[in-house]
Amino acid sequence: MNWQASVLAGFIALATAVPALAHHGWSWTEEGYFQLEGIIRDIYVGNPHATLDVDVEGEIWRVELAPPSATIRAGFTEDTAKPGDEVIAIGNRSRDYTEKRMKAVRLTVNGNTYDVYPNRVPPS
Repeated sequence: MNWQASVLAGFIALATAVPALAHHGWSWTEEGYFQLEGIIRDIYVGNPHATLDVDVEGEIWRVELAPPSATIRAGFTEDTAKPGDEVIAIGNRSRDYTEKRMKAVRLTVNGNTYDVYPNRVPPS
């Protein structure tokens, strides 16, 4: 492989790795647990993470869940809840308070609890 091909291959590897590093992890969240209660406006169970858009007193919050396989394994699917249902999400809020965004570890919808990150659920 000539040096131009090596540089190109390195650039491509770096370009695909940086967004993944920026997206994954919990570094963008606060350390303490946060509880959010509201009405589901939209549900998405797909890559890279399942999400809910939740109306909390007129403000829409983005609630990020686990990747689809883990979210579904926890029992939460697009058919589990529907827009209009009440939800309680427990997890970690964004460090950037201008963002209405959190990463949930537990959801409660229609009397059912879904631990999408069971190893991170706060002690009772």
